[in-house]
Amino acid sequence: MAQAHSPLIFTVRRNPPELIVPAKPTPRELKPLSDIDDQEGFRFHLPVIHIYQQNPKMGNKNPASVIREALAKVLVFYYPFAGRLKEGPGRKLTVDCSGQGVLFIEAEADVTLKEFGAEIRPPFPCRDELLYNVPGSDGILNSPLLLIQVTRLLCGGFILVVRLNHTMCDAYGYTQFMTALSEITNGASTPTTLPVWQRELLCARDPPRVTCTHREYDEVPDNHGAIISPDDMEQRSFFFGPTQISAMRRFVPTILKRCSTFEVLTACLWRCRTIALQPNSEDEMRMMIIVNARSKFNPPIPVGYYGNVFAYPAAISKVRDLCNKPLGHALELVMRAKTEVTEEYMKSVADLMVIKGRPGFTNVGSYIVSDVTRNGFLELDFGWGKAVYAGPDFHVAGFFTRYINQRGESGIMVPIWLPSIAMKRFVKELDNLLGPHNKDHVIPEYVNALSKL
Repeated sequence: MAQAHSPLIFTVRRNPPELIVPAKPTPRELKPLSDIDDQEGFRFHLPVIHIYQQNPKMGNKNPASVIREALAKVLVFYYPFAGRLKEGPGRKLTVDCSGQGVLFIEAEADVTLKEFGAEIRPPFPCRDELLYNVPGSDGILNSPLLLIQVTRLLCGGFILVVRLNHTMCDAYGYTQFMTALSEITNGASTPTTLPVWQRELLCARDPPRVTCTHREYDEVPDNHGAIISPDDMEQRSFFFGPTQISAMRRFVPTILKRCSTFEVLTACLWRCRTIALQPNSEDEMRMMIIVNARSKFNPPIPVGYYGNVFAYPAAISKVRDLCNKPLGHALELVMRAKTEVTEEYMKSVADLMVIKGRPGFTNVGSYIVSDVTRNGFLELDFGWGKAVYAGPDFHVAGFFTRYINQRGESGIMVPIWLPSIAMKRFVKELDNLLGPHNKDHVIPEYVNALSKL
């Protein structure tokens, strides 16, 4: 279930970074972001990795050239991505649609896809080589909003990594943009779904008024060192297929049987991770669940809107309760937190941002999870077929991505970041939870992982 990677070292040769501008003239204007978009917690760059195998039908076509040409065309429709962010009074962010362009890097690596292992999943070797951080490009203000690197492999496959400024869009909006890009690489002249800006739909009311409880923005002192240091961190990937999910559901009380796969998996990870970290028993732990709120609005958010439309309500529990009570305790809290998100909740978040100066979410004792299994990352086809792996690569949040393993089973892949000593405890706790009846399917990989710690 957990995969330990043997070292793989390869060399990447990059062409100089270039700026790709829209293929046609675009409006020069200022477009304010919404008050959901520009909160502190979204002011970072999120990398997303897409890996493709060789396709004989594409002949000698260069994927970098194909994507570069399509990118210029898609930016005609999504021209704000070619602009730069400016900050005004009250830390309000606005896109200066200057047409300066997005960063693009063409590269090639002296490695084949097969060398990445039988199952291609994070953590990936040489990540910094697959996404070169162009000096001066990673600021939030006055910096490119997208950086794209296409790295060709010796086998004819390629790795596409996209780094986006999260204030511009969420996973849903990102998929919409990338779908448009894929459609144009395949010959379309116009995206099937046209982009909609209308960020005013998620701006604060006048006057702003906080009408809901937002524990995700609590100001909590770090009295016991609950914020995890990035030093000595270890990343491993865990696959949860039908067998593992069934094993977890054994612990679901009858009253909560209606829970979704996402909810039961989230509760299990929250509990196992807390036990692994061994925090103070009286501390509070927060599980923040990304909830797409598009369906909560009436009238609905327009089709084509690609801004951020999600909240992350917090399920909160004392450490002693989370570790000692049955799984149903964590599960009930997770399910309850998800139901908090309504149209009014989103409006209340926007108002809170204006009143409190756009605060970030609480770091102390917090773990954020996001379900992107339905976002269609694997289906994005730039002419080489579906991806063999696709998902965000960011350690602050646990992204649940769809994954098909060697056996052909469709399940959920979850990358976990923990201090090395805590990772060993996490693996052991998860092993105990899944139980001996999973021995043939799970234990061998666990033993392999533990032996390399």
